[in-house]
Amino acid sequence: MSIPKAKTVSFSKTTITELMIPSYANFGGKIHGGILLSLIDKVAYACASKHAGNYCVTVSVDNVDFLEPVEVGDLVHLKASVVHVGNSSLVVGINVIAENVKEGSVKKTNNSYVTMVAKGDDDKPTQVPELILESHEEVRLFMEAIKRKELKKDFRNKIKEVSASIMDATHEDALENERCHLELKKFSL
Repeated sequence: MSIPKAKTVSFSKTTITELMIPSYANFGGKIHGGILLSLIDKVAYACASKHAGNYCVTVSVDNVDFLEPVEVGDLVHLKASVVHVGNSSLVVGINVIAENVKEGSVKKTNNSYVTMVAKGDDDKPTQVPELILESHEEVRLFMEAIKRKELKKDFRNKIKEVSASIMDATHEDALENERCHLELKKFSL
């Protein structure tokens, strides 16, 4: 197996633009978050696959921050670039921009990081090309991705600890000021 040739960040930069139509709207008249999540996944795939030169699958979606609502009639631009690569994984950073062409206004509505894994013809993870960093901003984003990976691992471990510690307790005291009522029933088969 040959080692894939390194590629620049700009090689796989991808922008998808889509018109927000009425069928994408929720009852409040704003675009469904799920529509935006689907578009984020689509642009992450396009960007990651271009860099990897292979089919890629989504492993995780981090921090989808909904900063501003998206309106029917807006043009939504999803701008993606690979910000980090591992052996078979890629982290794609995505900015979502909504443009109201009638008003001539532009606003950042979402940002996210999506981790993808490249798959070979055998459907197993396959090595991706190294990433050539050409600017201080690209170095910063690469380093941030490393830190996010560490924090995610720490968070998963902490959640396991917390989950294990609360498994057998009823926590009536801790829940006293929360908006819930305990009506515990015995479990039986």
